[in-house]
Amino acid sequence: MRCTPGLLVPLVGLGLSLRLPGAVANDCGSLGQAQRLAFAPVARTRWLAPLVRPPGPLDPLYGAVRRFLAVVQLNPFPADLVKALLNEPSSVKVDEVRMEWRVVRYEAGYVVGAVIAGLYLLVVPTTGLGFCCCRYRRRCGGRVKTEHKALACEGGTLMAFLLLTTLILLIGVVCAFVTNQRTHEQTGPSVEAVPETLLSLRGLVSDVPQELQAVAEQFSLPQKQVLEELDGIGERLGNLVHTQLGSIVYPVLASVDSLGKALQVAMDHLRVLNTTLVELREGQQHLEPAVQKHRDRLLALLQDTGCQGNCEGTLNQARALELAADFVQVPSIDHVLYRLQGVPEANFSSMVQEENNTFHSLPLLVAMQTASVVKDLKKAVAQQPEGMRTLASGFPGSEAASQWKQALEQLEEHSRPYLRDMQRYETYRWIMGCVLCSTALLVVVCNLLGLCLGILGLSAREDPSHWEAKGEAGARFLMVGVGLSFLFTAPLILLVFATFLVGGNVQTLVCRSWESGELYEFADTPGNLPPSMNLSHLLGLRKNISILLAYQQCKEGAALWKVLQLNDSYDLDKHLDISQYTKKLQWDLQSFQVDMKDPDLLSPEARRDLEALQTSGVESIPYLDFLVQIQKPVVKTDVEQLAQELAGLAQSQGNSVLGQQLQEESRGLRNLFEEQVISQQNLVVKLNLSIRALESSAPNLQQETSAILGNVTYLNAELPPLTNHILQNASQCFLTREMGYFSQYVAWVREEVTQHIATCQPFSRALDNGRVILCDMMADPWNAFWFCLGWCTFFLIPSIIFAVKTSKYFRPIRKRLSSTSSEETQLFHIPRVTSLKL
Repeated sequence: MRCTPGLLVPLVGLGLSLRLPGAVANDCGSLGQAQRLAFAPVARTRWLAPLVRPPGPLDPLYGAVRRFLAVVQLNPFPADLVKALLNEPSSVKVDEVRMEWRVVRYEAGYVVGAVIAGLYLLVVPTTGLGFCCCRYRRRCGGRVKTEHKALACEGGTLMAFLLLTTLILLIGVVCAFVTNQRTHEQTGPSVEAVPETLLSLRGLVSDVPQELQAVAEQFSLPQKQVLEELDGIGERLGNLVHTQLGSIVYPVLASVDSLGKALQVAMDHLRVLNTTLVELREGQQHLEPAVQKHRDRLLALLQDTGCQGNCEGTLNQARALELAADFVQVPSIDHVLYRLQGVPEANFSSMVQEENNTFHSLPLLVAMQTASVVKDLKKAVAQQPEGMRTLASGFPGSEAASQWKQALEQLEEHSRPYLRDMQRYETYRWIMGCVLCSTALLVVVCNLLGLCLGILGLSAREDPSHWEAKGEAGARFLMVGVGLSFLFTAPLILLVFATFLVGGNVQTLVCRSWESGELYEFADTPGNLPPSMNLSHLLGLRKNISILLAYQQCKEGAALWKVLQLNDSYDLDKHLDISQYTKKLQWDLQSFQVDMKDPDLLSPEARRDLEALQTSGVESIPYLDFLVQIQKPVVKTDVEQLAQELAGLAQSQGNSVLGQQLQEESRGLRNLFEEQVISQQNLVVKLNLSIRALESSAPNLQQETSAILGNVTYLNAELPPLTNHILQNASQCFLTREMGYFSQYVAWVREEVTQHIATCQPFSRALDNGRVILCDMMADPWNAFWFCLGWCTFFLIPSIIFAVKTSKYFRPIRKRLSSTSSEETQLFHIPRVTSLKL
């Protein structure tokens, strides 16, 4: 029998487990994780996600436009002017001249822009008309009249300036295309976000009572979850006690079962050892005279003088033909077998199975004894706390809610036609922008084609006075670009100024003051807003509310009643206090007790078997004496090999009588080997197996027996109090778990009420989103568009100048006679007729 190495592990740790019950039962994870309750959101779709314009490559352009507008409009926010327009529209009509002067003084930068646009609109088309008339009469824009030394330098300089101007135009056109498309793409989502924002603000106050009632009704979710888990709590606690005690009881029972099997194996080996030893001694008594007889005869035959062959070697083997192992010298084990007489008396496997079945019924026992307590717990859980019943009815502000809802409904209704018109006009603006940008791009293409063809014509022309088709085509492309520039300057400057006037005022008058907080300060100043636009008046509140303070509080996550100064009439913490509700649950759960009968993990028969094994002395058997004899061979020489050598030696003898005698001895030895030596060898192998098994298991067998007897005795005494200790800890864990459901509900209510239902976050988020929509998503691309388009418009002037001058150098040039002598020196000059194309 070989001892299992893990048999002592549960036995060593058992004492520690029993002396530290808290370490066994304090693990609440065995009850399982508390489920995450899925509360249905009751807040309407007024929760606004923050709108943020993602950073992009156009941000530097937007910054440049804002700095430009800051230079155009240096005046601060016109509070007096806006106040007069909002509160005194009749006085504006009476004193119209004075009001117009105030507007002009505030819009001084835009007036300067209008003057520049007017001059551009007057001068450039007039100049273009004059240039067309001049070209028609062939008095300008033709070609270089005469050739001179600096001709190439002048032409190259003009080409370089024209190329630079064209590249600047190209950059402006690309930016204008991009910003025009960006403005068009963001107008639709921005307009659609306005009704969504108003809808969110409309439900900010009006829907609060109904939603609070819906929140209170969802108290049934944790109630239902706790009632469902109470249905099987007795059996679950029993399973928990069974599981935690099982870590102690099952290893002990497994050790008892293993020790019972080890006892049975040891008894089997002891019986085999005793039987085999008796058989070996009997076999030795019969084998020893037979071996001696063969030895004597072989010595006489091999020492005969007539022996031929390897007689000397065979003689040496014959001299060793005697017994080696002497099992008579091995001591008897009858005293050990006497002490273990009748062992095992108990059936350890059946006993352990019976104890396992008894321990398996522990959950049912716990469930039966806790049924009355569970019934009381269900009655307590089914009730609803007082604070939950008054959560909705205690919320104030119903009158303010109706006025707020009515005002926002009117605002939403009146804004829809304007929003539709805005989308339609934006489509017209986008189409016009695309057409004018395409025109500017066409000018750029004409300039680039003219430059390329002109330069190719110059490089292919050997004489400047010769006509060349590529150069002529380049000049014509440049003149087409000039014509397009003159033709479309008027609509370009008109579109630039119109978008500049609208977008610039939105940025400087609204966005800049909105971002700096001046708009909030203006709205908070008494008398600046008419009563129809006053927030406190709209809500019907007794106290005036500062919009700036309300915005800051809402942004920090303040509750609605705090911002509306309703704290004295509504206390959310008081409604969410359920401590009185949970005290009854705690008291009932702490009264769980189980009356467990005294267990006995060992039957009297099994205990007697283990005590007999403990005093048997099996570990004191002299196993070394057995091993010494086992390691010896039965016969010193190899009988089978000796028989074969004798048979070979018999055939080599000249004396037939001697040969016949050796042959007979060979047959005799072979028969002896097969009949007696082999049987003795088999018995030695059998003895060796039993001795080895007992030698390896015997030293620890008594130690394991003593440990199991001690632990079983201690466990029988400690198991009942340990069971109740685990049950109390499990009940506390269950209480913590069930209270977690109510805590989830309270946390969800607090978050839902303060951040979704009765939160003023939509107010601050609506203001922030409104600024992002108007300023970041619409005004910035809009202003960047007119800035880039104006850039292209004003750079058309140098493009026209450089294109007209450069085109002259792509046409044939008249040659000047370069001689300084008198007319007589040219007597032999034959004039040549040249065909010049004008």
